[in-house]
Amino acid sequence: VTLVESGGGLVQPGGSLTLSCAASGFIFSSYDMNWYRQAPGKERELVATIDSTSTRKNYADSVKGRFTISRHYSKKTVYLQMTNLKPEDTAVYYCNGRTNRFVNGYWGQGTQVNVSS
Repeated sequence: VTLVESGGGLVQPGGSLTLSCAASGFIFSSYDMNWYRQAPGKERELVATIDSTSTRKNYADSVKGRFTISRHYSKKTVYLQMTNLKPEDTAVYYCNGRTNRFVNGYWGQGTQVNVSS
């Protein structure tokens, strides 16, 4: 089982990035997929979630209206489109796949996002 994030980097405030998470080794279409982030000295927080059927999407209040989560089933990939980025969005972003029976789920290794002028 692997989840491989990509797309992180350095961006100026107000800029945009799209993160990708490629999944393999499990039934992607059966899993809810999540993006978490962890900033230095802070706890990991849930940023966005999309359920297994793409029916429900939820976002942290801090990113509503700026971030969009989506998934592509044939590519087994989940995306996080981030716009109007702010310095406080700086963090390592992690991809997570979980089910109701497998609560902790699978985790990627993370991708660093730095928002700075």
